Amino acid sequence: MRLGMVGLGRMGANMTRRLLRGAHEVVVSDLSADNVKHVASEGAIGSSSLDDFVAKLRPPRIAWLMVPAGTATEQTVQALAQRFQKGDIIIDGGNSFFKDDVRRSRQLQPNGIHYIDVGTSGGVWGLERGYCMMIGGPREAFDHLNPIFKTLAPGRGDIARTPGRENVPGTAEDGYIYCGPSGAGHFVKMVHNGIEYGLMQAYAEGFYISRNANSNELVPE
Repeated sequence: MRLGMVGLGRMGANMTRRLLRGAHEVVVSDLSADNVKHVASEGAIGSSSLDDFVAKLRPPRIAWLMVPAGTATEQTVQALAQRFQKGDIIIDGGNSFFKDDVRRSRQLQPNGIHYIDVGTSGGVWGLERGYCMMIGGPREAFDHLNPIFKTLAPGRGDIARTPGRENVPGTAEDGYIYCGPSGAGHFVKMVHNGIEYGLMQAYAEGFYISRNANSNELVPE
């Protein structure tokens, strides 16, 4: 498939590389012309402006955003919405607040533009290991984008399946899941982050206690 990637930071650039390895065509855009040039030298299709970026996509156009949450994402979504048409798809793969996803989806709906929110987990290791994705938005858009998600995801690999799940349908074991309507993907990612950071804090406190268990300050005089 041909899609566009807006934002070529460490995750956006590596996601582009993984998509290229999966034989997808990727049009790239970034505020840094050097970033665009560098990724284009690896096989992506560079663009010189947002208009050029949109012109190089094919209907139904697909634009995946990997830009900072907040103002940057909002401005990029609105700029693309002005250039996109009915049936086109805007994907926010950053860490937006799920209520913003609901608002944007409703705003774009009258024009027939699909909005997909994807909580993306994988960091700088995702290029080789793959990205786990929690996805919200219209089901028909999710189904259309499935080849892209499948390429980015880790896949099942050669690990034995969980007993009793051999006949369970779905894509969870592949590393991505459809969570529900717009906002659901980033909501699940928010819960995912809460569990992750809580666990990291627990590890840190445990290591701290272990490291200081023999502190002189604990020995009674």
